[in-house]
Amino acid sequence: MQDENTQNENRDLPEQLRVRREKLGALREAGRDPYLETRFERTTFKNKELWSAGIIAEFEYREKRYGKFDRGEIRKKPGKLTVSLSGRVTARRGMGKAMFCDLTDDKGTIQLYIRRDDIDETEFEDFRRGDIGDIVGVTGFVFRTKMGEVSVHCKSVKLLSKSLRPLPEKYHGMTDRELKYRMRYVDLIMDAESRRVFETRSKFIRHVRRFLDERSFLEVETPVLNTISGGATARPFITHHNTLDMDMYLRIATELHLKRLVVGGIERVYEIGRIFRNEGMDTKHNPEFTTVEWYQAYADYNDVMDDAEELISSAALEILKTYKIEWQGERINLRPPWKRQTMAEAVLEHTGIDFMRFTSAKDAVAAAKRIGVEPPDGKAPSWGAMLFECFDRRVEEKLIQPTFITDHPVEVSPLAKRKPSDPRLTERAEGFICRSEICNLFSELNDPVDQRERFEAQARARAGGDLEAGMMDEDFLVALEYGLPPTGGIGIGIDRAVMMLTGRDSIRDVLLFPTMRNA
Repeated sequence: MQDENTQNENRDLPEQLRVRREKLGALREAGRDPYLETRFERTTFKNKELWSAGIIAEFEYREKRYGKFDRGEIRKKPGKLTVSLSGRVTARRGMGKAMFCDLTDDKGTIQLYIRRDDIDETEFEDFRRGDIGDIVGVTGFVFRTKMGEVSVHCKSVKLLSKSLRPLPEKYHGMTDRELKYRMRYVDLIMDAESRRVFETRSKFIRHVRRFLDERSFLEVETPVLNTISGGATARPFITHHNTLDMDMYLRIATELHLKRLVVGGIERVYEIGRIFRNEGMDTKHNPEFTTVEWYQAYADYNDVMDDAEELISSAALEILKTYKIEWQGERINLRPPWKRQTMAEAVLEHTGIDFMRFTSAKDAVAAAKRIGVEPPDGKAPSWGAMLFECFDRRVEEKLIQPTFITDHPVEVSPLAKRKPSDPRLTERAEGFICRSEICNLFSELNDPVDQRERFEAQARARAGGDLEAGMMDEDFLVALEYGLPPTGGIGIGIDRAVMMLTGRDSIRDVLLFPTMRNA
């Protein structure tokens, strides 16, 4: 008999949950506890497991070679295909002496045919009393039904795990997007398209690794916990190390450690890793996200732009078989070469203001105000700051087709090398697609004196209340004093690139477990 406390708990549950727990209790009383099962051996063919899709493919191959089966009867060998497979029951039809159901595994769905006369009576009754969502293992032979569907005629059915909660009704699935994010495990069961998104994400990351490995880059791992916050302009998360009794910061970029490695002689280096920024959340931003950063000695930002457009365009061609995609209601063509335009040229094109004509901050501020752009709060209104503000507020939203915006002001580029032809600007570029920044790249600043001055400016801004400004990194300055060769570097947002490749408008759609408020 079930424990009395368990019975009382079950009575307080909603009916569907209570009934499923009662079924589990009955199985346990009969000595057939499904949670005691430890493994199930699937069919292997040519040293590979045959999931549902492989079973269907192999059966169809044998049909073509040996002829179709007649009226559901199995032919003699070699055409006969006997299999063992396992997965989740996602649909059931019929409740009498014969039943059909859909079994879903890692590679797809296949139909099962279960007839009372063909399997053990206890197995049949256990399955008949089972529920959608249960996980089973079956053995049988493959055939094609009169309706033309490849199916498995089961000779044994074993319950491997009991589902105690009902799945959403299959026709409607999970319509609440927030619930999809909170209960991704149910979303993946119900929505094949959601699964495709994450398969595409995995393919893209594999493509990135292969692309860089083939070009002699070395993949490394750098610290997530840092004693200072640096490598980008962003507000960090702060934690505390108890043993050392010191505050630490979750990294906001991998840049400064990777450039230390270039100093150390690793001329081509990259890292794919999680980044943490304590900032606002919207459809393009999550507090933790994934980037790839790479650094190449003896290259500049033009070389890195070439590689970036090749990486992203080749990923689309490999994964989607086309350069042409649709994203955020726009038709995009990723075929290289991409448009390249200086920030000043882009501002002139879209606002009519030619910043290259101005020599003073006063003129730049006056021109920006004429188009409704005010100086940034709490920051000195410099020429470069106003150029960036005009771009950020009036131009970025108009960039649809792939475009590199180059030559950013030094005020907003503390780690980029100055342009020899105009020290107000840096050899920095950002790649934009459909109003979204996809990548950020530099000719890296390798002058330790200039770098110290920029760190000091950042430190003053931070002391003045700018919590996104960087900190003084003395150890990085020491590294630069040993000599960083001319280097090109880049950071690409993996999540945003996957959004583009899958046509998703929210970053939460491409993160398996996005950050959510407490329910």
